[in-house]
Parts: sequence; structure tokens; C-alpha cells
Amino acid sequence: MKAQQFISYLVENDIPYLFLTNNSAYTPLDVVANLRKFGIETSEEHVYTSALATAEFVHTQRPNGTAFVIGEGGLLNALNEVNYAINRDAPDYVIVGEGRVLNFELVERAHRLIANGANLLSTNSDTWCPTDSGPRPGCGAIVALLESATGRKAYHVGKPNPFMMRAARKRINLRTDEVIMIGDTMDTDIRGATDLGFRSILVLTGSTTIEALKDYPFAPTYVARSIADVAGARQTMQLEAQ
Repeated sequence: MKAQQFISYLVENDIPYLFLTNNSAYTPLDVVANLRKFGIETSEEHVYTSALATAEFVHTQRPNGTAFVIGEGGLLNALNEVNYAINRDAPDYVIVGEGRVLNFELVERAHRLIANGANLLSTNSDTWCPTDSGPRPGCGAIVALLESATGRKAYHVGKPNPFMMRAARKRINLRTDEVIMIGDTMDTDIRGATDLGFRSILVLTGSTTIEALKDYPFAPTYVARSIADVAGARQTMQLEAQ
């Protein structure tokens, strides 16, 4: 079973699902287009990004506010959709997301805005991101610079923050005991599931190896070698829960 076959399995069995990503640079439409390159067909309503979670967070905290943003289109679009305006002078928030727009002028302005009272948010705490050319510094690394310079701590909205995980659960209208988080990273996917009480399946196709599991104080509910084993893992977990 390949990834698209697994998605077809979910659809055929009326199982709601979401793709969760900490990458705030992309809109849901961008994510759908990128997945299509790998033969995975889905639609925008099945994608939930850290940019959407961040926009939802600021909307609940300070409706119709303003933000100074270090980030790309996915984050800017999400903020605009909740009536958040971009403000370079006296914003409610300085928000840092993924992307390649960073320069020292932006950092300097962000520093001064935070010093003048703006709250510091980030779409996620990931310190590095994988790319086709190799790893690059992630949102968490940029935020660490601002934290060090200002002495202020950022609030990270994306995985493993319970805010994003809970918001995702509500979007698919499931109870906590009905959710299974499938991911390949212990620090975000599996930790987030553990914090919320979700069951979880770690897929060994990412940065986590089976040998590394002993280094964590929490564990996935089930470990699968690849996405091909996930459907069987879900069925096993259902039987064990009965």
C-alpha cells in the first residue's frame, strides 16, 4: 500500500483525515499541489498548516489585530483571512514563520517592535527544515535569535503545541479517543499526540530511527516501518481497544 492507496482507504471507509504541516510558507492549495507531485490526490479542506493555526490563535486572542511578519505567502494569506492587517510600526504581534525572506533589516525592526511591547509568536519551534538541497535553518532558529536579543520568549503555535493539535481534532469533528496521529517525528508528531492523549503511529521513514526511541520519555502507540503498514496498525489498535 502506497500513500495514495492509504488515502483512498480512508475515503472509502469514511474516515476523516487531515494533513498537518508545520511549514507556514505554503497555503493549503500549495500543499495539495505539492502532494500531487508524489501521486497523492487530496483537497484543501484536508490540509491544516501552522499558518492557519497561528491565524486562528491570534484571532481568538486579539480579534482584528495587527502583526509584523517575517514569513511568506501561506502565513500572510492566513492572517488576511482572519482580518489581520500587516503593521510595521506598532503591531500587536511579531510573527515569525518559515521562508527565505529573512534579512538583518527585518530582524532589527522585529527586535525594536518587541522591545516596544509587541508579543513574539512563531508558527513552530523547528530549528531546521529539510529541503531538496539539504537542511536549512528553520523558524525556531530565527526565533531563538530574537529571543536572545530581546530577552522575551516566543509562543510557538505549531506542532507539538496542543493548540494546533486540538484545533485539528475539532476540524475533523472527532473525540480525543477517536484520533490517531501518524507521523515520522518524535519531537513534534508523537509528542503532540502524547500531550493531547491521542493514539499515535510513528512511521520510520523520517528522522526518527527505532534505536532512538529509547532516548524519549514518551512513546508512540505503534511503530510502522512505512505507510504500507499503517492500515494494519490501525486495525490492530482497534482490536486492542475492544
